[in-house]
Amino acid sequence: MIALIQRVTRAEVRVGERILGAIELGIAALVGVRRTDDTSDADRLIERILGYRIFPDGAGRMNLDLGSVGGGLLLVPQFTLAADTARGMRPGFSTAAAPEEARALFDYLVQRGSERHRPVASGAFGAHMQLSLINDGPVTFWLET
Repeated sequence: MIALIQRVTRAEVRVGERILGAIELGIAALVGVRRTDDTSDADRLIERILGYRIFPDGAGRMNLDLGSVGGGLLLVPQFTLAADTARGMRPGFSTAAAPEEARALFDYLVQRGSERHRPVASGAFGAHMQLSLINDGPVTFWLET
């Protein structure tokens, strides 16, 4: 699994005019699922997202994780992260999980995140969404399992 995480001061995901999820200070994570991913990958990814130390401590160093700052987590399914972009000028999606499998793993990731942390918000799998965020830093990391 893949997560592109961003430290944000606020983020929200919409479908049309309806806000599906919103957070203030925290992490916005775009999540891609590959064909070879399973629940152990989702467990490891949520552990990494929640434990990744990207928030500043008193000395200004990235030394605090999401729980330490009491931040929110916004998980957004992002099919295109699993694309094969190694060749040509058009992405290939043979490396991405089938929609049913990807949806199940994304839902599992949201469930596991909600069991371990609050608040957790999410986008809608398969929907055309609009994501708005204020990236703080900017701070952005690519996590993989």
